[in-house]
Amino acid sequence: MTEKLQYKAGDLVVYPSHGLGQITGVEVREISGVELNLYVVVFEKEKMTLRVPIGKARNSGMRRVSTRDEMGLAVTALKGRARVKRTMWSRRAQEYAAKLNSGDPVSIAEVLRDLHRAADQPEQSYSERQLYEAALERLAREFAAVEKIDHDAAARRLEEVLEAA
Repeated sequence: MTEKLQYKAGDLVVYPSHGLGQITGVEVREISGVELNLYVVVFEKEKMTLRVPIGKARNSGMRRVSTRDEMGLAVTALKGRARVKRTMWSRRAQEYAAKLNSGDPVSIAEVLRDLHRAADQPEQSYSERQLYEAALERLAREFAAVEKIDHDAAARRLEEVLEAA
């Protein structure tokens, strides 16, 4: 194994398109005649295992869980004013999906903030609701890991911040 390990078994990581996962180990696999060292990342909620080549982990966007300060920036973004562009929904939906899959907690918080509906506002469309739920899920899982609380409590706290904004 010539590559330097950034992560070890038990480390929590964020993979951009899947959210919070846990490194369960490193394994060697032969793929097309080439031996590859792979991080094994388990996403418990999705019941999914991802194998990421050690040399490609950084380029893939895989990163450590945010610090409290970084998560604080995301919570601050939630408190901001929603910025809803007056472009077609399909274009906005693509932009929101790109932010969601960036893995950046501040970008995910912006999606959550922009799609949040207060009780006195019109209902969300199905696709808006799907993006909102996905953003809440991703941010709440990382927030829960940072704050060392359970997922439901994290989701409630994030929604309370949105309601108070």
